[in-house]
Amino acid sequence: MVRRYCLRKSEIRELKERVEKELGLEVEGKRFEVMEEKGRRLILVDSYLSLLEEGGKIFPFLGWADRLKKKVVVDMGAVPHLARGADVMSPGVVRVEGEIGPGEIVAVVDERHGKALAVGEALVAGGEMMGRKGKVVRNLHHVGDAIWKLAEGGT
Repeated sequence: MVRRYCLRKSEIRELKERVEKELGLEVEGKRFEVMEEKGRRLILVDSYLSLLEEGGKIFPFLGWADRLKKKVVVDMGAVPHLARGADVMSPGVVRVEGEIGPGEIVAVVDERHGKALAVGEALVAGGEMMGRKGKVVRNLHHVGDAIWKLAEGGT
């Protein structure tokens, strides 16, 4: 069951401060709503899905991912795997933009178009993402997932 409600002014202020501190993003809007569904909070700003909160982490909806300053650029071979929800593996990383530390939220973009494919959590520091083996970014939200489809269908 989905629960939907508006945030109070004090909650909006707290949310804005948290988003600026954790993501480096400035959130502006008049109406802030929350949809609680399956253990996650979907945050709508002026009726547009903008932020998600799950497992204590807050991260932007994919449509906002281009606003993130911390990016992991992947080769085109990684694109279909990311679109199916795979985590980012080190061999697919072409470069890193911004100072990234473990646990930070990053946008995962393709090298050709620079479009955001996923939003993820860095598992290692940015400087360690290339030239190693294994997972370097945990995929939290990607093109075509349930959240993406929910937003596509209208909120």
